[in-house]
Amino acid sequence: MDETQVISLAVDEYAVWAFVGYLLLLIGIGIYSSRFSSEGISEFFIGGRKMSRFVVALSAVVSGRSAWLLLGVTGMAYAQGASAVWAVIGYIVVELFLFLYYARRLRNFSETYDCITIPDFFAERFNDKTGSLRILLVVVFLIFMVSYVSAQFVAGGKAFASSFHIDQSTGIILSAVIILAYTVLGGFLAVSLTDMFQAIFMIFALVILPFIAIADAGGLPAVLSQLTDMDASLVDPFALSFGALVGFLGIGLGSPGNPHILTRYMSIDDVNQLRWTAVVGTTWNVVMAWGAIFIGLAGRVYFPEADLLPASDTENLYPVLAQQHLHPVIFGVVVASIFAAIMSTADSQLLVAASAVVRDIYDRILNKGKEIPQQKLVRYSRLVVLLLVVVALAFGLLAQELVFWLVLFAWAGLGAAIGPTSILALYWKGTTKAGVIAGLLTGTFVTIIWYYIPVLKNNLYELIPAFILSLLATWLVSLYTQKPNNIEEVFIELEK
Repeated sequence: MDETQVISLAVDEYAVWAFVGYLLLLIGIGIYSSRFSSEGISEFFIGGRKMSRFVVALSAVVSGRSAWLLLGVTGMAYAQGASAVWAVIGYIVVELFLFLYYARRLRNFSETYDCITIPDFFAERFNDKTGSLRILLVVVFLIFMVSYVSAQFVAGGKAFASSFHIDQSTGIILSAVIILAYTVLGGFLAVSLTDMFQAIFMIFALVILPFIAIADAGGLPAVLSQLTDMDASLVDPFALSFGALVGFLGIGLGSPGNPHILTRYMSIDDVNQLRWTAVVGTTWNVVMAWGAIFIGLAGRVYFPEADLLPASDTENLYPVLAQQHLHPVIFGVVVASIFAAIMSTADSQLLVAASAVVRDIYDRILNKGKEIPQQKLVRYSRLVVLLLVVVALAFGLLAQELVFWLVLFAWAGLGAAIGPTSILALYWKGTTKAGVIAGLLTGTFVTIIWYYIPVLKNNLYELIPAFILSLLATWLVSLYTQKPNNIEEVFIELEK
C-alpha cells in the first residue's frame, strides 16, 4: 500500500447487490409484520407483550448501540488505542443489571396496569390524574429524540457517501425513506425482528473483519508490536486521565433512561426469561464491543495517519478497512451492518416518540375517558411516525455537521432525566410525583447547560453531573411531598 495517497472506496456491484438484498429483507419483514401491528396500539408499540426472549435480548442491545459503536468507537480506538475500552465497559455492566433486576419490575408493573409507554408507567405509578407528568415526559422525549433520530439519518448519509460515493444529502434522504418504510408498515414487531437480523449482521461483520485484518498484518503480536513502536500508550488501557475514565464509564448511566431500550423489557412474553436474555444480550454486547475496539487498533496499523482515510475522518475507518480485506459480497454485508446499527436505533426512537404523542397526548389527555377504535390509533401512530421522520430529516439536512455530535448529548439528556426517576420509582416507596417532576427538569436542564458551557463539557461528560443532580433532586423533593395512597399495592406488583 502506498501510504502517500489517501485511501478512497471504490463501488463494487457485488457489494451493492448484497446491500440491496439486505434492504429487501427489511422491507419484507415490515410487510410480514403489518397485519399483526395493525390490530392495536399495544401491538404497534410493544408487540402485544408477545416478543420471544431471543428477539428481546438482541433488540435491547442493538437498539442502544446505533452507529456510535461501529463508526464512533472504532474511530475512538483508532485515535487513542486500547483505553477506548472503557467507553464500552460502562454500558455493558449497566445493561446486565437492567436485564437481571430493573427489567422484571418494569415488566410486571406494565402488564398489571396495561402500560404501553414509559409515560404510561409513570402516570400509573404516581396516579397522574391531571396529565402534567405525562406532558412533561413527552416534552423531554421530543427534545432529545428528534436530534437523536436526525443524527442516525446523518450517519446513514455518511455511510452512503463513504461506501457508495453517493452525495451525503441524498444518503440522508435514502436512510430516512428506508427506515420510514418498514417502521410505518410493521410497527414494533417489524422493528424488533429487523433488530434481531441486524444484530446478526453486526456481530458477523464485527467479528470477521478484525480477525482477517489482524491475520493479514502478521497476527496479534505483530499488530501490538507495531502499535507499541508508534506510541506505547496505544496498547495501554489505562492511558487516559481520571476525568476521561469517569466520563467513559458514565456512558452506561444513559441506558436506564433511554425509552427505546426500556420498551424491550416491557414487550417480553415471559418475565421469567429475562435472566436468559441477560446472558445472551450481555454476550452480544461484549463481542460487538470487542470487535469495534480491535478494528480500531488494527486500522491504526494499516493507516498510521488519519489523513490516509477518506476526508481524514477516523469514523470512515470501518468501511475502508472492510473493503481492503473482505470479498465484495462480504463488504456489502459490512455496509449493511453499519445501516443495521443506524436503523436499529432510529426505528426504535421513532416508535417511542410516536407512542408519546398518540398514546400519551392524544389518547390519554385530549380524549381522556373516550373509547377510540384501536385501528384509528394505529393509523394516527403511522401518521405521527411519518411527521417525525420529516422533522428529523429536515433537521438532519440543515445541520449535517452539528447533529451527528448530538448523539451522546441526546443519550445523556434521556439518561439523566428518565434514568434516576425511573430507578427510584421502581425501588423506593418514598418517591413522589413532585419528586419525579423535579428530577426530570433537573436532568434535562443540567444536561443542556453543561453541554453548552465549554469549560464544563471539556472536563466531564454532561450525563454524569446531570444524572447525579437529577437523582438528588428527586430524592430531596420526595422527602417533603406526599406519597401516592396506593404505594403498598404498587410494590406488591413490582416485587412479584
